[in-house]
Amino acid sequence: MQERLQKIIAHAGYASRREAEAMIREGRITVNGRTVTQLGSKADADRDHIKIDGKLITRAEAHRYILIYKPKEVMTTVEDPQGRRTVIDLVRGVRERIYPVGRLDYHSEGLVLLTNDGELAFKVAHPKHGSVKTYNVKVRGIPEERIIEKLSRGITIEGKRTLPCQIAPIKTTGKKADEGNSWWEVKLREGRTQQIRKMFKAVGHPVQKLRRVAIGPIADPKLLPGVWRELTKHEVKLLATLKDVPAKAKPRPRRAAKRPAAKKKSTKAAPKARRRAARRG
Repeated sequence: MQERLQKIIAHAGYASRREAEAMIREGRITVNGRTVTQLGSKADADRDHIKIDGKLITRAEAHRYILIYKPKEVMTTVEDPQGRRTVIDLVRGVRERIYPVGRLDYHSEGLVLLTNDGELAFKVAHPKHGSVKTYNVKVRGIPEERIIEKLSRGITIEGKRTLPCQIAPIKTTGKKADEGNSWWEVKLREGRTQQIRKMFKAVGHPVQKLRRVAIGPIADPKLLPGVWRELTKHEVKLLATLKDVPAKAKPRPRRAAKRPAAKKKSTKAAPKARRRAARRG
């Protein structure tokens, strides 16, 4: 059966669908010896020889779903060119080719999902499926209510506006904006690089600590840094059944009200007026 290449690669557990699309664009995929660069290209996983970087794709492995608490100064990648530790280095005894879903920056900590299920990874990572990530964020100072409302509505960062998000206070260590620090719960549907750090920095309250405490409906307050566990069947089902977020309907442009046409003044004088003018003449 013919299927899109990125779907075949994701289902085989080699990468997420998004990463597979990048591989195709980079010319790293061949089908029966021919390099494929078109995202709409299809193939038959049972009949065609599909290779990634010259290595033949084999049958799909059993799916694994792992939740790990990433410590600070650990990369959320499979490999790191600089030799820094990655989340994969922390997982022992897993033979399947798992990879992290989404990002969590080097200096942040918290929950990360590792899997080889490309379809589920795509669903969890993509904003349209409504997978909300929840963070506890410590910032310098105490932002005013108007600033929090501004961040919640969305601000422009590097030329692109952020999606609306939810921000709620947790606790503070001072009574004035220039005293102490404050903790906030932030819920995002998108995952731009260091988004929360850039948001708070833009309004003058840089982030001092950041930890991810939930991925959609999945949370585990007992999980310690560097420790991981398998997701339960119920947790996997919760992620697999995430519903798409409906797109907001664009408001129809308002039509300008039509003004009644002005009555044209007649250039012809009335008959009686003409007769009067003739008599006077």
